[in-house]
Amino acid sequence: MRGKVFLVGAGPGDPKLITLRAVELIKKADVVLYDRLVSKKILDMIPKSAKKIYVGREVGDDYKHQDSTNDLMVKHAKANRMVVRLKGGDPTIFGRGGEEAEYLKKYKIKFELIPGITSGIGAATYSGIPLTHRKFASSVVFVTGHEDPQKQKESVKWQRLAKSVDTIVIMMGLSRIGIICKRLIEGGMSKKTPVAVIENGTTPNHKMITGDLSNISKLASQKHIKPPSIIIIGKVVGLSKTLQWRDKND
Repeated sequence: MRGKVFLVGAGPGDPKLITLRAVELIKKADVVLYDRLVSKKILDMIPKSAKKIYVGREVGDDYKHQDSTNDLMVKHAKANRMVVRLKGGDPTIFGRGGEEAEYLKKYKIKFELIPGITSGIGAATYSGIPLTHRKFASSVVFVTGHEDPQKQKESVKWQRLAKSVDTIVIMMGLSRIGIICKRLIEGGMSKKTPVAVIENGTTPNHKMITGDLSNISKLASQKHIKPPSIIIIGKVVGLSKTLQWRDKND
C-alpha cells in the first residue's frame, strides 16, 4: 500500500461513526493529511510514527489552498509513503474527493476512495429526522449553500427545487439561509414548510433549532447558531418531535 493515497471519510463528528476500513488505514498510515472537522479522538488513532499535516480549509481561504494539498499528496506518494487524506463526512459529498482523485490520476498516483457517513445524514439521524419517509418524502437532495466563488453564476436552481423534491439538505448554507428561504418561497414552496438547522451534528455540542421558511433565518440569528451547520427543509422535520431518540447526556 506504499506509494498510494487513500481518500478517507472520517464521518460526521461522532468518532464512533467512522468505518472499520478507515480505522484500519489510519493505523497503518505513514502520512495523514487531515481537515478541520475531523474529531480529535480520530486523530488520536494516528500512530506516533506517522507524519500529521493539517490541511483544513478555513473560512475565507482562497481556492489556491487546495493546490498545496494536492501537491502534498503527490509528493508523499512519490516518496513511496502510504498517505491517508482524512476528510470530515464523506470525501465525495462536497468534500472535493472527486477533484483530488482526478489530480492523483493525472500524476499517475494510485488511490482509493473510502466512503464515510456524510454530515447531512448523520446530523439528521441524530436529530430524529428521517430524510425519507413513505408518508412525507419520497425524494431527497443534497445541496451546497456555498458554491465555488470562481463560478460566474450560481448553479443551484433554488426556485426549481421548491417544487421538485420533498426534502432538501443544505450544507455550508448558514450564512445565506435568508436568501435561500426567500428563493424557495419565490419558487412556490409554502412559507410554513418546516426547517431545521443543526449545529455540530452528532457531537457532544449537537444543537438543533426548528422553524419554517418564514422565520428560520431570524431564529438562527437569535439562537446564535454557528457553522458547521446543516439545514434540512421539508415535512420530515416535523417528525423530530416524536422520533428524537438521543439522550442529551450521551
